[in-house]
Amino acid sequence: MNRTDRLYALVEDLRAISPRCRSARELAKRFEVSVRTIERDLAALQESGVPIYAEPGRKGGYAIDKKMSLPPLNFTPAEAVAIAVALSQAGDQPFGRQARSALRKVVAAMPGPEGELARELARRVQLVSLPPDHARINPLGAEGISRTIEEALLRRRVLRLDYADAKGALTSRDVEPGVFLGGRGGFWYLVAWCRLRDDVRVFRLDRIASATVTAERCPDRPLEGFATEVPEMVVHGTLLD
Repeated sequence: MNRTDRLYALVEDLRAISPRCRSARELAKRFEVSVRTIERDLAALQESGVPIYAEPGRKGGYAIDKKMSLPPLNFTPAEAVAIAVALSQAGDQPFGRQARSALRKVVAAMPGPEGELARELARRVQLVSLPPDHARINPLGAEGISRTIEEALLRRRVLRLDYADAKGALTSRDVEPGVFLGGRGGFWYLVAWCRLRDDVRVFRLDRIASATVTAERCPDRPLEGFATEVPEMVVHGTLLD
């Protein structure tokens, strides 16, 4: 996460739990940075006029003016746990980190008693997972690949890939990302316009050896052109409303 995104996420995180506070140590763990970095970020937000203030004491921390807080959400405890169960099955799928962050905000913004009921119910729902030695192929490929593709899709930027075919032969190519596709067996694919082949191609994430976001913006291409290149798959879009 770059600094601009982290500053925005800090504000949203504090808004979600207002008027309660969160310590710099908790925020540092949540955003996977140092306490010193969080303190610099909070100072920068305060200087820019965001109404963040420090609560002294052992249980103190940083809070945001309740006027900026989110209204209580009308999720039931069972609905919140249903979301948590779905996310736990998803593992580290694309946008998984953002989904877990959204869930934390949902629970934090629920009215106090409802949030506690959701946490208590969640403790009573347990899932069985295979031990690490049962894992075979990582369907998301090398570490950081899916995050790089997330960034390229969000920023509409060309990707530079090192890609291995079914026989292991490696090629370097620039592609214009079109669709992130979840497939059978938990594998994920990138459907993109390949400039090397001058056509749409499907790239399995576990075969992408490296991926870099370039500064070049992708030209506009209709999504329908990408979906037609996925044979023998039933494709469902992700709907937000």
